[in-house]
Amino acid sequence: MTDSITLRRPDDWHVHLRDGPMLAAVAPLTARAFGRAIVMPNLAPPVTTVQAATDYRERIKAASGAADFMPLMTCYLTDETDAAEVRLGFKEAVFTAVKLYPAGATTNSADGVTDMTRIAPVLETLQDIGMPLLVHGEVTDPDIDIFDREAVFIDRVLGPMLADFPALKVVFEHITTTQAVGFVRAGGPRLAATITPHHLIINRNAMFRGGIRPHMYCLPVAKREAHRLALLEAATSGEACFFLGTDSAPHGIAEKQSACGCAGIFSAASAIELYTHVFDREKALGQLEAFASKNGPAFYGLAENTDTITLTRQDWTVPEAIDAGAAGTVRPFMAGETLGWQLAD
Repeated sequence: MTDSITLRRPDDWHVHLRDGPMLAAVAPLTARAFGRAIVMPNLAPPVTTVQAATDYRERIKAASGAADFMPLMTCYLTDETDAAEVRLGFKEAVFTAVKLYPAGATTNSADGVTDMTRIAPVLETLQDIGMPLLVHGEVTDPDIDIFDREAVFIDRVLGPMLADFPALKVVFEHITTTQAVGFVRAGGPRLAATITPHHLIINRNAMFRGGIRPHMYCLPVAKREAHRLALLEAATSGEACFFLGTDSAPHGIAEKQSACGCAGIFSAASAIELYTHVFDREKALGQLEAFASKNGPAFYGLAENTDTITLTRQDWTVPEAIDAGAAGTVRPFMAGETLGWQLAD
């Protein structure tokens, strides 16, 4: 039995760090394990300009407490986004990618895209400069069942968009369905997907086990067990089109446990341990480094990190809560549960 595993330092290709007191509380948890992180731009107001992204990047660096941690910034795409601003941000190495939220799809997405035809100039620019588009892949039509919104997005939005822009690089973020796994596999080298630890561990029953479980509610929601198993197979396959993205999304407990609780699962407190737990359980530890440390940099055209981390087989308990000061208290994913792998100091 393997008692330790050393990996080239991984990166988190999808994380929410928020701002202010919440940023100060959660950024060090991501920086403890990951060398880089693609930071989501859905602040209030959203990050839509080069200057806003530059300022936010400096706040993240200061909050992380790690001199070698590199936040990779994204531009929040709206109907009015200026393609010239996107091009400038990419040229000046401020924007690494552009994030597409369908308006109303998730937390702080009200300013997102309402009409795909209006963003065609930006998509043409991304295609021209080789800059990735990151996609929250759900339709928001209220007539579509929430458990079907990802599959319908593939048919109505993502498939046609890839056909219209044949050189566009796309990351289909936090995939949750067998349809998404198959679509990404068939999409060739310009299409990739991130997979979260919580979608590898829970299915939709987790939201209702013994009552309503608001801390298991995220968007896109967890699906049936068959979909979870498809994600497990994809993540542990070693295929280059699948890589790590936690979608760690902190909200105060009061915001989660309310009449209209926020979507989001906070996993940064134990993210790399959770992935290691899953890969070990699947007897796939040999594929973890590809998923966590190699496939993402290759897709983004970046060098792999040169340093390493080590995890040891050791029981430890996920904290019950993380104090975020004025932002409240955050409950981590699997709070109070025992994991069998721990990041070494």
